[in-house]
Amino acid sequence: MSRQSILKPGQSYTFRSYFELPYEPDDILAEFGYRLQRAPLHLPQSTAPTTQLPLLKAKLEQRLTYVSLTSETARRETLIAPILLEAAEVTGAQVRIEYPLNVSEVLKGSLDYYLYRNSKVIVLEAKNADLARGFTQLAVELIALDQWLENDQPTVLGAVTTGDIWQFGQLNRQGKLIIQGIKLFVIPDELEAVFQILRAALE
Repeated sequence: MSRQSILKPGQSYTFRSYFELPYEPDDILAEFGYRLQRAPLHLPQSTAPTTQLPLLKAKLEQRLTYVSLTSETARRETLIAPILLEAAEVTGAQVRIEYPLNVSEVLKGSLDYYLYRNSKVIVLEAKNADLARGFTQLAVELIALDQWLENDQPTVLGAVTTGDIWQFGQLNRQGKLIIQGIKLFVIPDELEAVFQILRAALE
């Protein structure tokens, strides 16, 4: 018995559309020929000194005392952007915000954050809530990048975050496998771990 297609022929889908679809992530990714695996994701972390992190952590903690995180914009500007900009400054990476990507009629939209340095890239999806469905959207964005990138980078790193909670995912391009890390990182307590993962991925 053949599986019924989720995507309707002739219909256009943006990255946001996959956040709103009521289907299981595995079934959505199967539409593109990719698999999803939930497992511990042992990402390399940079061991370089992080002299700037105590100040950044102190600033994030202070902001949390007077900024309400009820909107996605508040979370992006208060918690997410400062971390990414710090990582870009340290590594020399470029940051693109609301980066438009159009691979096909079913793989298009804007990436909340797109970081790149030489042949290494990171994509980050910011959400106000619902990390589970947010990861589905991130996974589709990773698939779009896999088809769009013209290099032989074996993996592509991504993260979905509400600002105070981060979850990483990694696409194995050759195996068409997306691994959803089961660990959730809490900011600001685990700022150094998140920062050193981003740094290692870009250096």
